[in-house]
Amino acid sequence: MVYEVPAPKYVRLAQTIQARIEDGTYPPGTLVPSENQLVQSFGMSRPTVVRALDLLKRDGWLESRQGYGTIVRGRPETVARKDRRGRDALERDESRASGRLVQVGYVPAPPRVAALLGVPRRTKVLVRRLLVEEDGEAVELASSYFPAKVAEGTALEGSEPLTGAVREHVEARVKARFDHVTERISARLPNQDDAELLGLPADTPVLSVLVVACDVSGRALQVVDVLLPADRQELEDTYRLN
Repeated sequence: MVYEVPAPKYVRLAQTIQARIEDGTYPPGTLVPSENQLVQSFGMSRPTVVRALDLLKRDGWLESRQGYGTIVRGRPETVARKDRRGRDALERDESRASGRLVQVGYVPAPPRVAALLGVPRRTKVLVRRLLVEEDGEAVELASSYFPAKVAEGTALEGSEPLTGAVREHVEARVKARFDHVTERISARLPNQDDAELLGLPADTPVLSVLVVACDVSGRALQVVDVLLPADRQELEDTYRLN
């Protein structure tokens, strides 16, 4: 049985404001109602309102201008079009990927993964490791971790490459949709196994893009650790200044 958990209040408020931006109630270039007005209109606390506005600013729907207020920017199309490693990892069709599965099975959850999935340390979780190659050279190692209650009895446990996006298999299992993704980028030295798979000397660093995919309640349904050879990567971002 799958239990639906209501989204946090600030998320629901942000979704309501976003819907009003999309339907034209709050047109681009106009001011959104003040914090006091939102508190009174929705009967929510000021901290909840502040968190909702911060979420919309982070995602590019709103913009703060000193001495003027919070302005509606509209749908952040440029943000939506940007390539994201997390989205790529979740929507990848393994059967069409230029690479191979190097591991499928249950393993003790690494401490960081266990914390993100909300399970006790050393709890067995399913891992699918995909080595992506281009022109015969390893360019990415993606390790996807799933709680056992999500993976058991599904195609995720199979040793053959999945057909269709990985997220489709997860959403079909839990009867819920992925709502948001958090990416955390860090640099580290690879362990021996990672270095061998990526064809790297042990002293060559890798970039780790830790992708946490959650439903609307904030529950993590999948964690992906994407390793990229640091000497073959260049990160670039373009953003507006307030």
